Amino acid sequence: MSIATPAVQRPLFGILWMLAAGLFFVLMNALVKHVGQGLPSAQAAFLRFAFGLVFVLPALGQVRRVRFSRKIWRLFALRGLVHSGAVLCWFYAMTQITVAEVVAMNYLNPIYVMLGAALFLGETFSTRRMIAVAFAFLGVLIILRPGLRELGPGHLSMVFTAIFLGASYLIAKRLSQETSAAVVVAMMSITVTIGLTPVAWVVWVVPTITQLGWLVLVAFFATAGHYAMTRAFAEAPVSVTQPVTFVQIIWAAAMGAWLFAEPVDIWVVAGAGVIIGAVSYITWREAMLNRRITPNANAAKS
Repeated sequence: MSIATPAVQRPLFGILWMLAAGLFFVLMNALVKHVGQGLPSAQAAFLRFAFGLVFVLPALGQVRRVRFSRKIWRLFALRGLVHSGAVLCWFYAMTQITVAEVVAMNYLNPIYVMLGAALFLGETFSTRRMIAVAFAFLGVLIILRPGLRELGPGHLSMVFTAIFLGASYLIAKRLSQETSAAVVVAMMSITVTIGLTPVAWVVWVVPTITQLGWLVLVAFFATAGHYAMTRAFAEAPVSVTQPVTFVQIIWAAAMGAWLFAEPVDIWVVAGAGVIIGAVSYITWREAMLNRRITPNANAAKS
């Protein structure tokens, strides 16, 4: 389903859609953690994407009609590989660390995308961006507190999750220049399902009907979250909606404490605040620069 950008931006609607997206993603995280206690993380990841294929069926017709070059097919395959790695690391981390820590460390994704764009796509990397990146990594240090507490494989797994997701988003940016967003999403779902199949087969156990039902809900909340996020971007500038994502850490901490008896770590919340502040500054700065460069469309008509 395509979402047209309104002629008039509606910041309140954008904020409400982004709040909904954050709630959907936190619910997805909680369900993944719940299911991960009874199924191998690789199998749970595979089933989530296998069920998610149902939600991209409308785009499969477009995939069949499009003729891609060999280079584009290689990019699809590469994205499927790195995204599979991200999903495996993320599902594993959900079974090892708190929901709040997973959500907080996920805030690093835009930073890795920005670094990758500067290194591999030739985008500019100003001093202000460098300072914002430094603050983002300071936020990570606040969350992890190396040397002050024991760090487990779940924390390292989330670091690799953010790196792999950053690579996946950069490839998606390149692919979006060649085909529609629906095809890019559909191909990601197909290639990731294929990429996770051999890993899931090695650790496969027979799931219960209840576990399958939970994973269907995971796929639903993931799809609903991406839809709500897309609607938020259509309703309001990213500089307005980006800071709203910080609410996710509050919901994640509350849900972790309520459902899994996870202690609320004020350092995790504080570190997430530093990261989201850095990301929000970069977003706001880019919006200001684009406003200076792009002439006002309505001004030309007056």
